[in-house]
Amino acid sequence: MLNRNNLRCLLAAAATTVLTLPAMAQNYAQDSATIKKIYDNALTSYESYENLRYLTKNIGARLSGSPQAAAAVEWSRQLMEKMDLDTVYLQEVMVPHWVRGDKEIGRVINSKLVGSADMNILALGGSVGTGGQGLSAEVVEVKSFEELEKLGKKKVKGKIVFFNRPFDNRHLHTGSAYGEAVDQRGGGPIAAAKLGAVAVLVRSMTNDIQDVPHTGSTRYEDGVEKIPAAAISTKHAEQLSRLLKDDPSLKFYMRMTSQTLPDVLSYNVIGEIRGSEKLDEIILVGGHLDSWDVGEGAHDDGTGCMQSIEVLRVFNELGIKPKRTIRAVLFMNEENGLRGGRKYAEVAKAKGEKHVAAIESDAGGFTPRGFGLDGSKEQLQAVLAWKPLLEPYGLHDIAPGYGGADIGPLKGQGSVALIGFKPDSQRYFDYHHTEIDTFEQVNRREMQLGAASMASLAYLISEYGLSGGTAKVQK
Repeated sequence: MLNRNNLRCLLAAAATTVLTLPAMAQNYAQDSATIKKIYDNALTSYESYENLRYLTKNIGARLSGSPQAAAAVEWSRQLMEKMDLDTVYLQEVMVPHWVRGDKEIGRVINSKLVGSADMNILALGGSVGTGGQGLSAEVVEVKSFEELEKLGKKKVKGKIVFFNRPFDNRHLHTGSAYGEAVDQRGGGPIAAAKLGAVAVLVRSMTNDIQDVPHTGSTRYEDGVEKIPAAAISTKHAEQLSRLLKDDPSLKFYMRMTSQTLPDVLSYNVIGEIRGSEKLDEIILVGGHLDSWDVGEGAHDDGTGCMQSIEVLRVFNELGIKPKRTIRAVLFMNEENGLRGGRKYAEVAKAKGEKHVAAIESDAGGFTPRGFGLDGSKEQLQAVLAWKPLLEPYGLHDIAPGYGGADIGPLKGQGSVALIGFKPDSQRYFDYHHTEIDTFEQVNRREMQLGAASMASLAYLISEYGLSGGTAKVQK
């Protein structure tokens, strides 16, 4: 039995223990409860999904410089103005205006095996046209720039160069395979033109074998002739390769009427909730509002934009007062110029703005897997410390990685951490830059989970920052 003195001692010891309990346990319970509220709200709201429906179905494809891109700017500005944010504004940026023109024609002709055979091609963004009559020439197939160089002018001049390097499907993350293959799309026309080629065909950037060609941006170089460049579907790339093995002298006919018009004034669309304590420290969440002119730009990147707006809606609806400013940025012209991302970084630098973190969603609206962080070791450790709070929601893949194209120009401005939201990558390149990137391909719940993931990380960074004190997560 305890006497009075012993009881007094035990109570005193207990009180001391409570007072010295690590703040981490208390913060874990509070932060866990807040994150649960974020997910509950996002998963029971249809708002972001319906916003995506309007963007894709009522406005549609939004190539920079197009009337649809202009409509998307005005619609998204009005959407955020209705949310009672602290500020919503447009940021001017001049963007390129490339137009595809007539539907492309691609056809094998004079083949000893099939005679004539239509093939699915799509002009690469920025490509010149072939002229009204089109062009035809023999085809030379290569799988690398080294192989092209070895052929030399003698074997390349006057021909169509067919770049046919496939994705390496041994990569678990399809973005890695994309990164290894996409140089032939971007630099192929320059390398081929230097050797006298008249045009370029590039195997579509996808790990699937499908009929659908994938567009994407290509480049030219001053002083090097600009030659037409088109993507060919992977199914027809395989067929063309087989035909060439048996009939190296076959010819390919292609017709494209694409052209580049003068630059057009457009805008980044920006909305924010100001921080309650450190309003000068900015946490950016964003995606790109423009898309290619085929399909509806749903996964690329309508989902990223609507998820970014959803972060602000969730904060507002739950009454979460972020300590640091949360800013949603819908960038213009990621696809064929990155002018919006560069302009944003330029203005931020001129204003002396302090970005703590920038979170970009530009990998589709699929099931969340985690985040890739381009920043310091200290910043990575800060995010890893929150893993017990994030893992219950499937966010287990937190590691050094790529932040994103639009936020990339911020690198080097102070100690900003560039963070790429990582959904499951396995299906993304089925739809990327194609006519089948439509609203119907986006799963509502997967998209909602992505928005909640971004909002949860933004909340934790707002509470604790990414240097110095971090959230305490011991249970």
